[in-house]
Amino acid sequence: MTTEIPGSRLERDSLGTLSVPRDALWGIHTQRALENFPISGLPVGRHRHLVHALAHVKKAAALTNTDLGLIPARVGAAIAAACDTILRGEAYDAFPVDVVQGGAGTSTNMNANEVIANLALLGLGHAPGSYEVLDPIAHVNRCQSTNDVYPTAARLALLFALEDLTAQLEGLAAAFAAKGRDFASIPKIGRTQLQDAVPMTLGQEFTAFAVTIREDILRLRDASDLLRECSLGATAIGTGITADPRYPAEVLQRLSESAGIRLVRSQDFVEATWDTGAFMTFSGALKRTAIKLSKISSDLRLLASGPQAGLSEITLPPRQAGSSIMPGKVNPVMPEVMNQIAFFVAGADTTVTMAAENGQLQLNAFEPAIAHALLQSVQWLGNGCAVLRRLCVEGIEANEAQLRSRTRTSTAQATAFLPLLGYEASAQLAHQALTTGQSVGDLAIAAGLLDPYQVESLLENR
Repeated sequence: MTTEIPGSRLERDSLGTLSVPRDALWGIHTQRALENFPISGLPVGRHRHLVHALAHVKKAAALTNTDLGLIPARVGAAIAAACDTILRGEAYDAFPVDVVQGGAGTSTNMNANEVIANLALLGLGHAPGSYEVLDPIAHVNRCQSTNDVYPTAARLALLFALEDLTAQLEGLAAAFAAKGRDFASIPKIGRTQLQDAVPMTLGQEFTAFAVTIREDILRLRDASDLLRECSLGATAIGTGITADPRYPAEVLQRLSESAGIRLVRSQDFVEATWDTGAFMTFSGALKRTAIKLSKISSDLRLLASGPQAGLSEITLPPRQAGSSIMPGKVNPVMPEVMNQIAFFVAGADTTVTMAAENGQLQLNAFEPAIAHALLQSVQWLGNGCAVLRRLCVEGIEANEAQLRSRTRTSTAQATAFLPLLGYEASAQLAHQALTTGQSVGDLAIAAGLLDPYQVESLLENR
């Protein structure tokens, strides 16, 4: 038997007794998890959207259980008030369980049950651990199982987090669109396979960045619709054992109202208890977004390369000294950090895939890994978009004189003459331009193939 340690309280579970810090809002189940899973050093409390989602789920359950007469009204009200305390952001430190944990999220669910129970006890004038008055399992967890609470909370947390991410993506898209307007009249040479291709404008290039980001916002929202399916009331494996038959419909309505998000009941609770397809779909959409942001960031790095021996078409805002040995060197650090975020998101997608595939029979035990991988990806992508916009894109300048000079003498201009001159004549002009250093337009005029007005018109219609 465990001896009570000074400054602690002794709690009991089915495995025995254990000392818990006297004033801790968590209890024995959380304490065991702290001993069992010292893995990443990242507590569940870091994922604030997940903490809020758990509070919404427990509040909806308490109100439903009160309405159905399954718990005393005074107890239900105290639980709901405790959940409101969590939703105000006053208890993140009370969720110390590691994000990487065995048990399909049981440690996180019990952490929430214990914190809510002890906050409710304090609200009723009792000390933490007075579970004979209000119990974490009998009252806070009534009609629930980890197996319907945790996936519901994970889905809800991702829906909350997505709102933050889409706001940052839209801000980044708007910044690129603004640069597209600023650079609309600046000519440049478009490239395919890193070779000069055809004329375009710098504005067209930046506008395309904005368009593709906005497309991904739509794809993320499409993917998130699958996360709205709710399995509360399924309990352990989807049969609804221990839950009142009236509970699923009412708790769904309560949760939708509490969270402010329209949720729909899963078609089949048994299937919903083990299926992680919605997480895979959402993860794929996140990876798509991350890879496209990384591609854009790589383009920015390439366009700004130099400043003397590279493309040097744009100048990125200088953010820090680029070298401890090379004086004056400045590196494209903001695009580089977005590249690295994308690498992590791609890795997280693999984690989600492996976790989804390794679920067995009626439950996937690896949803904590899925939830952490996705919530971290969403948060990092949002943070990356914010700094890329604020510290890079908004301050980008075009090296207009250089762009105009290169465009004027580029053999890529020959492509614009194809409609009037045909391929062979245009190709000959391009070869002459390379040999003589003259512009394709000047050579076409000198050869009497085109007049100045035609050259100007063809190039402007690029």
